[in-house]
Amino acid sequence: MGRLVPAVTRALDILELFLDGDGTLSAPDIVRKLQLPRTTVHELVTTLAARSYIVQVPGQPGRYRLGVRPYQLGSRYAEQLDLAAEGQQVARSVAETCDETVHVAILEGTDVIYIAKVDSTHAVRMVSAAGRRLPAHCTSVGKMLLASLSEPELSSRIADGAELIAMTPNSITDPGALREALTGIRQRGIAVERQESNPDVSCVAAPVRDRTGQVVAALSISVPMIRWSEDRRAELEQLAAKGAAELSERLGHRSVA
Repeated sequence: MGRLVPAVTRALDILELFLDGDGTLSAPDIVRKLQLPRTTVHELVTTLAARSYIVQVPGQPGRYRLGVRPYQLGSRYAEQLDLAAEGQQVARSVAETCDETVHVAILEGTDVIYIAKVDSTHAVRMVSAAGRRLPAHCTSVGKMLLASLSEPELSSRIADGAELIAMTPNSITDPGALREALTGIRQRGIAVERQESNPDVSCVAAPVRDRTGQVVAALSISVPMIRWSEDRRAELEQLAAKGAAELSERLGHRSVA
């Protein structure tokens, strides 16, 4: 884990002060509460105001309240909460159909985070949990999400010379090979992972889109190798695509006929 950046920490400390009291603060209030130098507080307040994180209170010179930017961030967070809730419902429906473990995941940096999960009822099943983080390139959901990025976005996350970790002997570790795999995923609209994150499990995944058409998540079905076959794979690909389409529709996406 990298070191904390003092200036960022102080700026966040200032923002969190607005959670208490009447929601307004002056620079002297901040100096007193955080025991920071006046010059430092002035610079931080000026920066936060310039970025619309705080604004001056009308008719009260020198006092500030939260601006529009925290509201926008909070709204985006609420959208993710909706995605998790809707994802859990759809995952449950898909799991009831195939009796395999179903995940919904989002991309954060070069990792995926599972935001919804429903277990198989089989004794032999994939063991995971909502909130788990895995390298995106080792998972079907991750490869599906990476494939949805533009080339500049992808390059900013995974450079040509990047070192990709291996979770199993089947994991893709070469960025060039990963890009080739992502090209195939874009063409098919489905991602497949064969024992790349777990030597005993294979998965399929499909993209989840929001009302703007942007890919915001992926839905996957994970199957132990003892129940995996090419016929089963084809069946699960269709089911994953159907589940992802249903979740997309719940998020306001309308597919073009």
